[in-house]
Amino acid sequence: MHKFILMLFFAVTLFSCGTDTDAGEFVVGSDYLALNNKVVLIDTLTVDMSTINFDSLVTSNQSRILIGNYDDPIFGKVKSDSYFQVVPNVYSLNTSGSDTETVSYVFDSIVMTLKYDNYHYGDTTKVQTFDIHRLTQKVKPNVEDKSFYNNSTLTYDDESVGSMSYKPRPIEKDSITIKMNDTFGAALFQKMKKREVTDFDSFTEYLKGLVLVPSNSNSSSVIGFNTSKSMIRMYYSRSPKDIEEKPYVVEFTISDVTRQFNSISLDKTGTLIQDLPAFSSKLSSSLTNRQGFIQSGTGVACRIDFPNIKQLKNISEKGAIVDAQLILKPVNNSYSEQYPLADSLKVYIADNLNRMSGSLVNSAGATVYGLLNKKTDEFNENVGYTIPIGWFLQKEMWKQSDSRSSLILTLPVISKAVNRIVLGDQKHPNNKIQLKIYYISY
Repeated sequence: MHKFILMLFFAVTLFSCGTDTDAGEFVVGSDYLALNNKVVLIDTLTVDMSTINFDSLVTSNQSRILIGNYDDPIFGKVKSDSYFQVVPNVYSLNTSGSDTETVSYVFDSIVMTLKYDNYHYGDTTKVQTFDIHRLTQKVKPNVEDKSFYNNSTLTYDDESVGSMSYKPRPIEKDSITIKMNDTFGAALFQKMKKREVTDFDSFTEYLKGLVLVPSNSNSSSVIGFNTSKSMIRMYYSRSPKDIEEKPYVVEFTISDVTRQFNSISLDKTGTLIQDLPAFSSKLSSSLTNRQGFIQSGTGVACRIDFPNIKQLKNISEKGAIVDAQLILKPVNNSYSEQYPLADSLKVYIADNLNRMSGSLVNSAGATVYGLLNKKTDEFNENVGYTIPIGWFLQKEMWKQSDSRSSLILTLPVISKAVNRIVLGDQKHPNNKIQLKIYYISY
């Protein structure tokens, strides 16, 4: 018993003399657990929070057309253009084996149908407008690369070949249909009728691809559409028309999802994170109103550091971390029905240059997530994400080298969404991050 009291006295003395200006400080908390007088709860270890920005995120092969833009009150101007290549289900009209019969066919109309995939973010009560443009550059990744990224772009014609203004109803409705330009459709029809496009290469040489571009004026949301169920339909019929005969249809689909990607941008001008540095560096929460930021699609992520973790081993000659919980609190009024909280956080391990080595796992090797406690109270004090990090901190405490690992927090769906979260750091006035470490000496 005397030995245990002496150990606690040593811990308090050793760690209560630090300052906020050095590498950090911690003391043994006023509350502690005791199991045979050998387990203590340490709840004041320094936790540093910062915000980083990934160089790029892969947004091709995600099976989602993401289109829209809105002014985020915290993050800035969010925008997503969607690029894709379409191919026809047939390369000829319904000739029934007769070349002369094609002369009797005429173009009727062309439309694009986009099937909702239930994803939406922002204010869907307001009208969204976007235009369809023809690409002047093939949907082809750069040399020695197989992917497109959130910062990838392709050149396209200024003239719109279709426009749509609508109020998104991603839950109530099945799809939206956009009437495309008749001139564009008639020209495509003639190419097929004259058999000037007869295979993939000749077709994509003529129609390299399309891009959906949201209006900068009135859109207030970003909406997801299903790539496999969205298509263009070109209708044509015999001439003279038979009113009882159904029109013929050529369908153009996104058959190769690796040739569809979303270009997602964030204009941070005038925001707390407008000075985000290059990916290998970080922006301290002390410069962003004691907050850390996460946003899918744009590559904004939150970094957590534990500068004094190795000093824990000075508590006793033999000791170990038996459990540790990191509790992150979303900042009040940063989330709402329009900007809902995600159910979980994805956690990665990284070095001091933000180079990730893998996902956070527990002692059994299972991937660890930050899970949201949705139980609310009058002041939202219970709303937060809990991440079990005992195994991670134990390894950090006994690491032989001087290097320290960080935790990088993102959202699970990082490449085909624009959801975001704002978290409070250890000195935030209302929503402080908490770390509870259970340490045993033996």
